Amino acid sequence: MFATVVPGLTALVTSDLEELPGVHVTGGGSDGRSDVILLDVDRGGRPGLQALRTIESLFAETGRATRSGGDSAPGLAGRLWRPDAVQKALSAWAADVRPLSAAMTYRVMTRAQQEQAFVRTELRRGLTQAIAQDKPRWRTADPAQLEVWASEYAPGRLVAGLRLGDASRQPREGRETERAGSLRPTVAALMVGLAGEPRDVLLDPCCGAGTILGEALAAGWPDVQGTDIDAGAAEMARRAVPRAGVIEGDARSIDLPDAAVDAVVSSLPFGPRYEVDGSMRTWMSAVLGELTRVTAPGGRAVLLAPVVPVSVMPRPLRVVRQEPVRLLGTKTTLWVCDRK
Repeated sequence: MFATVVPGLTALVTSDLEELPGVHVTGGGSDGRSDVILLDVDRGGRPGLQALRTIESLFAETGRATRSGGDSAPGLAGRLWRPDAVQKALSAWAADVRPLSAAMTYRVMTRAQQEQAFVRTELRRGLTQAIAQDKPRWRTADPAQLEVWASEYAPGRLVAGLRLGDASRQPREGRETERAGSLRPTVAALMVGLAGEPRDVLLDPCCGAGTILGEALAAGWPDVQGTDIDAGAAEMARRAVPRAGVIEGDARSIDLPDAAVDAVVSSLPFGPRYEVDGSMRTWMSAVLGELTRVTAPGGRAVLLAPVVPVSVMPRPLRVVRQEPVRLLGTKTTLWVCDRK
């Protein structure tokens, strides 16, 4: 099997994977759009793997190929669609999604790092032809019941597989989000996980459409609160996560007493979609001061932001981990801070 994750999060997701019984990470890389993690999975390990909320997509492998300069797209396609591996992948899909029928619909997705040898469309065409020869009663469609993905996860190394899930109900790229620019749920789930075991109160002071709030409730936090200066975003979060307490408010002046929360998890404004009043440094200094004030000693802050200048980091917050991530076409960073 293999999985795709948000670029830059492989190390963190691998830590989650290595805790699952029956799941073994064997390698990986990047196809230019997503990080790819290769897996050996025992039959008993699949339920835990499918329940992991930090994975973007999970695939049952149909073949691997290593290409050289003389390789053609049809030749690679034949190695990426191996009948013995395909039958095992189809069994996994049927067990996880629904029973197969004789005439299935499918679509092929390809990602290649080295376009000079052949373009992705040629590989997609070759793989489509290989599938048509093996499964003559299947037909192509968009959307389709099955998605077959082929990714060049390292230079000259390709892997292909069936996306586990009903592709007709899945968005084209990743999971559906509540509005344009929303934080990806997998990133939100990972950030909540970095906050530690659920205790009492978790706050997102820039909650947007509520993605972090929803993942915090799913992780078992009993009291989840959010604020957003955008009234429309706050209303959207209230509708999306009715169990969370959401109010309209400014992260620079949080309406909570000192040491009121056990964890702060938030994606701070960044990228061309967002603006803040005044300079970003001044805004960041005020927000970090408020987050420090409302977080109890021994608590944790997990923040997503491209830069957190040392000069604006309050002394009670100690950075214990930094992880680079790429979101919305922008390089950013996960900051994990302990509250002294």
